[in-house]
Amino acid sequence: MTTRSAKNHIKTLKEEYDRLKIDKDSLLRIIEEAEIPEMVYNSNAIENSTLTLRETEKILLEMEVSKDVSLREVFETKNLARIIEYIRAKLPGLELTKENILLFHQMLMGNIADDIAGRFRAEGEYVRVGSHIAPAPEHIEKRIGDMFIEYSSDQISYFLDKIAKFHLEFEIIHPFNDGNGRMGRVLINLQLQQLGFPGIIIRNKEKKDYYECFNAYRDVKGTKQMEKILSLSLSESLYKRIAYLRGETIIPVSEYAKKIDKRGSVLLNAAKRQTVPAFREKGVWKIGFR
Repeated sequence: MTTRSAKNHIKTLKEEYDRLKIDKDSLLRIIEEAEIPEMVYNSNAIENSTLTLRETEKILLEMEVSKDVSLREVFETKNLARIIEYIRAKLPGLELTKENILLFHQMLMGNIADDIAGRFRAEGEYVRVGSHIAPAPEHIEKRIGDMFIEYSSDQISYFLDKIAKFHLEFEIIHPFNDGNGRMGRVLINLQLQQLGFPGIIIRNKEKKDYYECFNAYRDVKGTKQMEKILSLSLSESLYKRIAYLRGETIIPVSEYAKKIDKRGSVLLNAAKRQTVPAFREKGVWKIGFR
């Protein structure tokens, strides 16, 4: 379970965010649009895409990229960005349903693998992730249905705990032949945005910690590690928006450390623990400064 201190921290940030965002829709839209390349780059990189952030930005801006970039990676980039934009455009009315998950998968795998796009694994289609062999195709519909029932009927658990469990279960089921990881991270953001929170970025640099969450869930049904990742990521996303909504000057944490005469390494560690209001842009830790 998410700790009480983490819950109070998120609650305080959310109240500040809600207060500051009134009549600031245009600024929030700019922040969201600027984040799309980072969201796409990190989610694809977790799945071993070879693209850099700069190449991802170029593809989304319709700029020329190296001939070494594969057509598949171009479509992976454009398709994932399209889903992110579609969800943002359809909220708040967009629901978390099996039909919408299949629609997102159709959008994700279109022009990449049309024969498997928009459908769960069929008879004879088995997948594994490392040593984990996903449930047989004939069990997918029931497992997905049970996952939805548990998520929607749980009116007691903390929202991040519910989202963490949903994500872990979805990835363990691995209902698709391809695209499961990216789909799962898309759904995290849909769930957060349905609750009035901004989206988060699970970063490729934290891939090892992220993957360990699935091992813990498979072995002992442990969810604590995933809850912590989501909590820290959401705190970071809120800190970023609050800094911009306040009109603060955004500077690197290393520069801020010099201004307040602190060791940069100390502040960077505090940023990673989210005990200072820091956030990342293009992988660089930054902070709002008045």
